Amino acid sequence: MLQMYENSTEAIFFFSSEGKTISMNPAAENIMDVYALEQLKKGAENALCNVCRGYTSESDLTTCRDCYFTSSNHGNFSSFQVFLETVGKGLVPYSATFHVIDDEKGTRVFILRDLSIQFETQTKLQQNTMMKNIIKAQENERKRISRELHDSVAQELLSAVVDLRALKYMTDDKEVLKKTGESTATLIRLMDDIRNLSVELRPSALDDFGLEAAFRSHFKRVEESYGLTIDFRSTVKRARYENEVETVLYRICQEAVLNAIKYAQVETVQVHLLEDGNTLQLIVKDEGIGFIPGENPIGSGLGLYGMNERAELVLGNVTINSEIGKGTTVHLRVPLDENREVAK
Repeated sequence: MLQMYENSTEAIFFFSSEGKTISMNPAAENIMDVYALEQLKKGAENALCNVCRGYTSESDLTTCRDCYFTSSNHGNFSSFQVFLETVGKGLVPYSATFHVIDDEKGTRVFILRDLSIQFETQTKLQQNTMMKNIIKAQENERKRISRELHDSVAQELLSAVVDLRALKYMTDDKEVLKKTGESTATLIRLMDDIRNLSVELRPSALDDFGLEAAFRSHFKRVEESYGLTIDFRSTVKRARYENEVETVLYRICQEAVLNAIKYAQVETVQVHLLEDGNTLQLIVKDEGIGFIPGENPIGSGLGLYGMNERAELVLGNVTINSEIGKGTTVHLRVPLDENREVAK
């Protein structure tokens, strides 16, 4: 029993009925600064207050009201959360118990278990959940605007084009016909711009037909707009994947190809979509000018940061390998399981 007390990773304190420290194990001593430790060993009044920053009650995240150490109702403090200022780690959340173990003498035990790792995990989960909801909301809004542009604005422009074309049958005035012809051409260009913007916001092919169709459509537009050749290969076995997985792969590929267009100074980019075991992979490779890993490439580097953020939302990871003069490879890996597969 003594060995367990000495070797325990939990901080254990014993206090008398008067609040004086009777004993504490090494784990308890290691979290206290020199002054707090001296005060505790001397049995100074309110010595624990030197390091305690409050506990979590039913109404407050941190409070000192009805303090667990001085409260007469010890039964309410068999399990609670407390915050202590510690050596090395700063303010640390602990799961605590504080109760009487000897009714006759009034001896009380105070046991602390470090919750830092659990808090970090919870914080990461909350951040990921929030980011996931934000990106989902963004994609839904993109989809809404895309459909509005395609179904409403573009259709209204088409109606205007039809009306202008009808004018040539209603007049022989060459100046009017010339002006209507110019206006018709302008509206047609505007319609093309709106359709392209609609697709960039959210390609309907991604929702209707899946990744491979969306990639081919996107690469065709890239080749037409920038004169860049996309060497695309797909060896995936499934027609569809879970919606979030498809969205993440499409956006990361879109960003990687755009970076190659902006910075790589190449005429060809290779894109490979494949499954390896239970992992869906995307590889975007160029043989351009490259950059030094660990340093931002030309530009802000925010695109690379965004790739990692998106990948984490589907438990994936992005690795970016680059070498000056030899090009850059963006490699995305996303784990798959049956629960995330969408029926074909």
